[in-house]
Amino acid sequence: MRFVVYAVASCLLAIVLCTPVQADDWPQWGGTDNRNIVSPETNLPQTFTPGRSGPSGRGIDIATTENVRWVARLGSNAYGNPTIAGGRVYVGTDDLLVGEDPRFERSRGGAVCCFDEQSGELIWRLPTPQRMTYPKDAHYKFQHLGVCSSPTVDGDRIYVVENGARVICLDVNGQSNGNDGPYMDDAQFMAGEKGSPVELNESDADVVWVCDLIDDIGIYPHDTVSNSVLVHGDLIYLSSSNGLDTPHERALAPDAPAFIALDKHTGCLAAYEDLGLSKTLYHAAWCSPSCGRVGDRDLIFFGGGDGVCYAFAAMEKAEDEPVPMELVWSYDCLPDHYKYRENGELIPYYEGDKRKNYSTNENDGLFVGPSQLIATPVFLNDRIYVAIGQDPEHGRGRGMLHCIDATLEGDITETGCIWTYDGLDRTMGTVSISNGLVYAGDIAGRLHCVDAESGEAYWVYETNAQMWGGALVADGKLYLGTKNDFHILAEGPELTSLAKIRLGAPVYTTPVAANGAVYIASQRYLWVVAKPEQQAASSE
Repeated sequence: MRFVVYAVASCLLAIVLCTPVQADDWPQWGGTDNRNIVSPETNLPQTFTPGRSGPSGRGIDIATTENVRWVARLGSNAYGNPTIAGGRVYVGTDDLLVGEDPRFERSRGGAVCCFDEQSGELIWRLPTPQRMTYPKDAHYKFQHLGVCSSPTVDGDRIYVVENGARVICLDVNGQSNGNDGPYMDDAQFMAGEKGSPVELNESDADVVWVCDLIDDIGIYPHDTVSNSVLVHGDLIYLSSSNGLDTPHERALAPDAPAFIALDKHTGCLAAYEDLGLSKTLYHAAWCSPSCGRVGDRDLIFFGGGDGVCYAFAAMEKAEDEPVPMELVWSYDCLPDHYKYRENGELIPYYEGDKRKNYSTNENDGLFVGPSQLIATPVFLNDRIYVAIGQDPEHGRGRGMLHCIDATLEGDITETGCIWTYDGLDRTMGTVSISNGLVYAGDIAGRLHCVDAESGEAYWVYETNAQMWGGALVADGKLYLGTKNDFHILAEGPELTSLAKIRLGAPVYTTPVAANGAVYIASQRYLWVVAKPEQQAASSE
């Protein structure tokens, strides 16, 4: 019966629940400001052959691939998603390939790479060396993961958060049109704190400005710096990656903001949350923000490290001095039984970390306890869809997906809940919403398909491998990666698997689509998957 209901409902909701998308390019994390991972692209492959290593043992022999436009070698770590704009592809990785340039030494840092969209040729690259000096007690030990941020393209500027805890504005043209400034220390920046300035050439990036989150904002990062910025008006919004100390007991910078906005022209602090969110976070502030228009104003949505989803009034431009953000509403995504035992005791956050010797988590997905928000809140038709989760290294545990009424004000925990779904594990993956259905992946490696109106589950797809990212919806298909394989499913209320592909390296990212192709970043390679006719069209 529910499939009949779906068929009728989908006709009625096709317009209502259709994502407004920007055609062709994919210039930021999630494609658009609302972060719904749905693309209008058509004529995309339902399978592909990733190919074999080349004769030298490095790289992919393109002649052994099928439905692949090109493949680019990344590093040994890639956690940020590619973005595509203006005929170029941008992606963050580690600095494995930087060491091949005799001007640089590997520093277990990161890099931002810019490729030609048609050929895959590397146009320019920005090494982001490991930061050598940072607060003494900060648990900041994973810079080698590289740039985990998806570059955001806005006109001729790119905004990205790099592994050294700096927000960087780049010129899309790199050094090909000179070192434009106002930042002029590019040569030293690329060499690292202890290196000698390099001689710049046209294959290098051009840094326009830098905001240092440690020195300028006063944060203490935890593990790594990870989130993708949102551009709105003359401001860019981002979480600060402020987090706990090495014993995981307290925030070392409790008064530093967990969420900020910078002037996109200068990198100066423009606005900040003044709710004390760094005092209440469980682990770190890593969530990427989203934006949507509610009534007659734009709201910025942010998932807190305390498990609460917040909505702030958007600002169009910076004031003369930094100002507090205006809170519009808050919604606690943690029900009481996720925070308290039956006797009223608080459940410690790290009791849910299977690695702790005092943990009661059996890593079977049944542990119920507090989580934070790492997944990006997705805005669609006056609603927010977001799920709770933790660092995957903490193991499995019970998650919860929320559908929230975004039109209210104040504490809307009770009044703003449209529905919840607790059939999934904890997750870092951002959901996708298309044709009345919500697709949500979890750390355990299951993709859940639930009704966008009621939260009723239609199906659960088991991949049997960890899933860190979300699913791309495009051309009637679902594209998703896991630690072991890449999967392609049919979109809709009936579960249909189309392909299961072994890439030879984990996929911890979310696929994206642009200009007739699907972009898939594994830990080692970036594949651009397209049908032969789309490949020919791209070269014309």
